[in-house]
Amino acid sequence: MTGAAGPALLFLDVDGPLLPFGSSVADHHGAPLDHRGNPLLERLDPRTGPRLLALGCRLVWASTWGDEANTTVAPRLGLPRLPVVEWPETCADDSPRGLHWKTRPLLAWAGRRPFVWLDDEIGALDRRWVAARHPGPSLLHRVDPAKGLTDADFAALTAWLRTAAPPASAAL
Repeated sequence: MTGAAGPALLFLDVDGPLLPFGSSVADHHGAPLDHRGNPLLERLDPRTGPRLLALGCRLVWASTWGDEANTTVAPRLGLPRLPVVEWPETCADDSPRGLHWKTRPLLAWAGRRPFVWLDDEIGALDRRWVAARHPGPSLLHRVDPAKGLTDADFAALTAWLRTAAPPASAAL
């Protein structure tokens, strides 16, 4: 999927950013959510969905959860069904050692559009690689996997979107 028009894309990983590996969200926000067999789902913060939607981006799942994120995670966060990045069958390519396996497919998916990538495994090489190859604005934002998305992360996203992808390219 490519193109230059439309709102900024926000590529969203699940494990780490939405499902932190630290303490349970129930420890901080009241009773745990119904987790139907997956105890990690109690760590989803239901306030995150509305906050993501308020950013005005086109949200896209960029997770190994694939379409299961739409059936398991999205309803618990109050998110609509989102597009899903389809990963290549094999990650063997001529990428430099240390480049995250998601980096190339996300760059191809974004095309010329501005994008944000939220993940807990983004490194300096990913940032340099995208900066050298992406013609538009991009923010590769590493989320602390022990905490998940925090107020500071949302403040950074909002500030970047205000300058790099202003509201004139409003969300769908």
